[in-house]
Amino acid sequence: MPSAPANAGYKLPQVTAIFWVLKIAATTLGETGGDLLAQTLHLGYAAASVLFLAIFVVSLGVQLRSRHFRPAVYWTVIAATSTAGTTMSDLINRGPGDGTDTGGGLGYGAGAALLISGLAVVFLVWRGSGQTFDVSDITNLRGETLYWAAILLSNTLGTSLGDYLSDSSGLGYWGSAALVAVVMAVILAAHYFTNVSGVLLFWMAFILTRPLGATVGDLFSKSHDKGGLGFGTYGTTAVLLTVLVGGIAYSYNTTRTKTVEQESETVPGKV
Repeated sequence: MPSAPANAGYKLPQVTAIFWVLKIAATTLGETGGDLLAQTLHLGYAAASVLFLAIFVVSLGVQLRSRHFRPAVYWTVIAATSTAGTTMSDLINRGPGDGTDTGGGLGYGAGAALLISGLAVVFLVWRGSGQTFDVSDITNLRGETLYWAAILLSNTLGTSLGDYLSDSSGLGYWGSAALVAVVMAVILAAHYFTNVSGVLLFWMAFILTRPLGATVGDLFSKSHDKGGLGFGTYGTTAVLLTVLVGGIAYSYNTTRTKTVEQESETVPGKV
């Protein structure tokens, strides 16, 4: 899909390869980070959800007040939607505990139906508002607010889907991650070789990065007896956080370089 110009009117990142790398890293970090607090540290899904939602609200406030794209702020909000989405999904599906108890949740089927309905309502409101679905053209508060509402719900839904595939479908972590990766490869092929709407393909891929992150995060962090690689939530979260910080630093450098180039083009006498 088209890339957004790097100017003050645009607060969302350009959709490039580095965008997808950071999106997958952030959503995978959301899975391991959410599990770290809720399960490993036994904070519980309810308390962890409140904490992550507070982080989301604060970081979103900074993002909405910004006048131009700020990589650190944007990706902090994305990571917050992923961690909050992880714990909220587990809260809905499993109940308020930390995974060591049973009962109290709606289960994957009812939880997914609830979240799909919520996401559908957001997109219907979005369509009725007259705002564009094309993220390269979102430049006002109403459009950006709808954008973040869709992201929060899609990341919560994606966690449910990823957990269902990993835990209940029989595919396991490897099979689930491979399945989602294949579907995303099909979407990529459709982008290059078909006339399917680029905006539709973007949102399909954007939503699917969350179950991919959920399955990959569990694959790396869960113990061997559960079918994972046994790196734990601490180690996996640290590695993903390093990748995300490195990508943000790269984004700042790229943004700064493009700004300098644009300014040079506007100076009389510059070639």
